[in-house]
Amino acid sequence: MDNFYIEGSHYIPQINFVADTGVLEISGESYHEYTLEFFQPIFDWLKKYTEEEGKKITLNFRMTYFNTSSSRRFLEIMNLLEDYHFSKSGDVTINWYYEINDLDMLESGEEYAEDVRVPFHLISYENN
Repeated sequence: MDNFYIEGSHYIPQINFVADTGVLEISGESYHEYTLEFFQPIFDWLKKYTEEEGKKITLNFRMTYFNTSSSRRFLEIMNLLEDYHFSKSGDVTINWYYEINDLDMLESGEEYAEDVRVPFHLISYENN
């Protein structure tokens, strides 16, 4: 299966899904006006990628800002991976990175961690 990549800009996140390693990364900012249209190819790729059982998948979120509409799409991605984790013996881990002083991003991560039932790690970092 081919990798999936979208170059980020000032309002769309960078998407870098590497099929061979199972490392999926979403980073940057997301406040695209048409989130369903933007995220649909991502959902399509993930659905195809998760057809095969038992893969190890690590989802790394490295967001600095996202709007409410993007938040819904992120939850849909996590729900899709949670379903894969339980229904197809997937080994899914979510890593939520947040800048140590960004309490909003930490709280967002905590809320997602409550909503999904896969290993979910909140990882702080310092931006120098």
